[in-house]
Amino acid sequence: MIFKPKFISFDCYGTLINFEMGPTAKGLFTDRVAATQMPAFLDSFRFYRLDEVLGDWKPFLQVVENAIQRACRAHNVEYRSSDALALYNAVKTWQPHPHVVETLERVAHHIPLVILSNSMVDLIPHSIAHLKAPFHAVYTAEEARAYKPRAQIFEYMFDRLGCGPEEMMHCSSSFRYDLMTACDLGFMAKAFIDRGHEPSVDGYDVSRINDFRQLPGLLGL
Repeated sequence: MIFKPKFISFDCYGTLINFEMGPTAKGLFTDRVAATQMPAFLDSFRFYRLDEVLGDWKPFLQVVENAIQRACRAHNVEYRSSDALALYNAVKTWQPHPHVVETLERVAHHIPLVILSNSMVDLIPHSIAHLKAPFHAVYTAEEARAYKPRAQIFEYMFDRLGCGPEEMMHCSSSFRYDLMTACDLGFMAKAFIDRGHEPSVDGYDVSRINDFRQLPGLLGL
């Protein structure tokens, strides 16, 4: 099926930018966590980040700090006061996935691009600079005072764009953070960018692509 949305919104980290929180934590904790324990430790860190964003909004540094502290407690690992800031600051250095930059530039000639990110006002400009594309708008959890998967951040985007979900496509590599909510909100179209960090889930009426260069084909470009 070919979609003709008024806007295309994108998750940023994981979908467009290579989300390296796990590898960064692995390098940071390699002297404190045994190799056999590391996968379980990183899984806990991933889960606790999700759990931290489901409640009232808090700065992303606090999300990271709470999550890594909880993972350390769960696995009896030493937590150091410098850990959270090291993880947070690493976000600024992460780079786009292959073929993202040129594909976004191609699509932007035809349909306005929007970022909807669980990020902060001080972090997101670094990632936007790496992506290079001419985004129509960039919205963060800090501005919306809510993180995905909560509907509030999506509704913030709709209000700012003056556009309902029935006229939009949303693209993400995550069902848990993005696509389940996008389905419930009634987006015209949803694209699952399969980066291998989450399984595909049936029943949410998404278009699955495993190469970002396939996105223009969904738009008839």
